[in-house]
Amino acid sequence: MSLPRFTCFALLLALFLVGALTVAPRRGRAQSSSSHDPTWWDKYTYIAKNGPVDGGGSTNSLTFGSNVDISNECGPQSETFIAVNTAQTKNLAAGSNEIFRLPMRGYFSTNGGKDWGGVDLPLPAAIGTNGIDFGSDPSLAFDSRGNLFYSYIVVFFSNGNGINGTEMAVAHSTDGGKSYPAVNYFSFDSGSNHFNDKPMITTDRSAASGFRDNVYVAWDAASGGSTGGGVRVGASADHGATFSVTRADDPSGPGRSIGASPAVGPGGELYVAWNDYVQNVIAFNRSLDGGKTWGTQSVVSAKNAPFDVGIPAESFRRALVYPSLGADTSTGPHRGRLYCSWMDLTASGVTDILISYSDDKGTTWSSPQPVTDRGYFADRFNHWMSVDAATGDVNVAFYDTRFDTTGSRYQTDYFLSQSKDGGVNWSPNVRVSNQSSNEHDCDGVFPCNGINYGNQQGDYEGLASYGGASYPVWTDSRRQLVQAPGCSRGLAMEEVFTAKVIP
Repeated sequence: MSLPRFTCFALLLALFLVGALTVAPRRGRAQSSSSHDPTWWDKYTYIAKNGPVDGGGSTNSLTFGSNVDISNECGPQSETFIAVNTAQTKNLAAGSNEIFRLPMRGYFSTNGGKDWGGVDLPLPAAIGTNGIDFGSDPSLAFDSRGNLFYSYIVVFFSNGNGINGTEMAVAHSTDGGKSYPAVNYFSFDSGSNHFNDKPMITTDRSAASGFRDNVYVAWDAASGGSTGGGVRVGASADHGATFSVTRADDPSGPGRSIGASPAVGPGGELYVAWNDYVQNVIAFNRSLDGGKTWGTQSVVSAKNAPFDVGIPAESFRRALVYPSLGADTSTGPHRGRLYCSWMDLTASGVTDILISYSDDKGTTWSSPQPVTDRGYFADRFNHWMSVDAATGDVNVAFYDTRFDTTGSRYQTDYFLSQSKDGGVNWSPNVRVSNQSSNEHDCDGVFPCNGINYGNQQGDYEGLASYGGASYPVWTDSRRQLVQAPGCSRGLAMEEVFTAKVIP
């Protein structure tokens, strides 16, 4: 299969990144200061050139002390997400991008994350002659009844003719993630006006809500013109069978937004935050009628980094400014409080994770403060936040380079930070990963052909918290030069790891 020409990519960049970014360099080259591939791009280019790798059978997780490799398979996986079933708390479900294969990958555990199995998610029929499609950008959520919903984008392309279009997918599982027999595909766009990207899903699990068990998915539809695009939200009142789609950002604005994150309050209030990289703010809006109509777009906070930041630990990518939004639905003293976290560039030239909170449904927000330990010259990136619906604790997980032994901020670990007083004070960070990763130069071997430099960790990782326990999930390259069992084409490369953490 021949590699499609970059004329397609140039068009998509104009739509997706409004012409502001360039193609990321590949192996053996220094990182450009203005490069950021969409996370689906590396998968697209690999499959177009090499064809997809077979596989996708059952997966047996592998334990490394307190850490569990839940993917344990050939080739790289990246950009992870996780959810906990509050109706059956030992049931966890996760997902990741498969870079060398077409489908999304799902993972499931029935014993609180000790052991995991794997499953491929469905894809629709391809478009046209020689057409292929693949999935990207996972997120998952359980509703109050234990139904599981897995959202992702589907990218359609054909040999030599570039991208045919994109659409949303929401898969429904009734057995805790072991199978996904029902998938709703919707909001197809050819790409001539915008490109659907980065869906994040949530559900309304509040008994006090008139929209209980509604399913919401928010995404950015990068626009090449003044029409369409923007931040879109799909709302479903029938367990994901159908979705009505509205636009949450200012419809008269330029639609230059990325990384939409939805959350639901205890009364069924629907909130969305995103990165408005033209205004250089974390933007926000709310709906009080189940996503049918929206208020006026407002601001959580201004920031320093508009779109992304080049950091040493991601030698062939850039770390994306991506907000994570959450609401306290517990019965604790901060019930109803909103939290929004994001990565930003500091005055000292490193990245950090900040958080703000609101007690008036997003009308006003507290001054941003860091959630990370002070005293380290380190980058923090690819974070996610989870508000414990049972305890009200606020938890934030993130990559951190504080333990780098090279002096160059190459080596990463995954950490967890927690606040028990509504985001005012943060306990000392807990190191979650029990071994550092180095995606910069394979521990001194450079260039390293055993790592997927094009995608690396992707743009986000996941975190789920409930009942005082947190379950971060992250991309880990400690096994990057390991020949995985039954792996006929390539190495283990980047794997999906998780752990159970009780701070």
